[in-house]
Amino acid sequence: MGLVSDTHGHFEPRLEALFAGCDLILHAGDVVKPATLSELARLAPVKAVRGNVDEGTSLEGLPEVARLDLGSLRGLLVHEIGSPARLSPRLRREVARRRPDLVVHGHSHRPGARFAEGLLFVNPGSAGPRRFSLPRAAGLLEVEGRTARVRLVDLDTPGLALLEPPLEFCL
Repeated sequence: MGLVSDTHGHFEPRLEALFAGCDLILHAGDVVKPATLSELARLAPVKAVRGNVDEGTSLEGLPEVARLDLGSLRGLLVHEIGSPARLSPRLRREVARRRPDLVVHGHSHRPGARFAEGLLFVNPGSAGPRRFSLPRAAGLLEVEGRTARVRLVDLDTPGLALLEPPLEFCL
């Protein structure tokens, strides 16, 4: 499945190649323009959550948290988490209630995957306009049984170069 966040009203054309063949695209908030979700939906079904800059817009109807059934794994899709080491009170409640294996999130614009507090946290980074010195990024998530494979790519490099070697987590 495709992972994207913080598009801030921008549809990155290179996502078409990256998400080719995906059966689902997860957007972790800060969509800004509904047209971005429409463009993504041309590629695969989209599940999206509301980010902090989506509040008070036509995207306000998006949920803050979405539950994900990913084969043998349970997941949550949210925008803000606090940090993996210090979850926001709202997310702590969701984790206690839903008991996910992984959390896909955005907000910080910092791509990465990390195992903490017994959960896999994946942030695809920002596919929107560049912010500070952070890379523009998106990702792919493959789930096979209880194994999750994460690939994060730099959207500004030729061939969509990996930001780091593919990561594999047995959950």
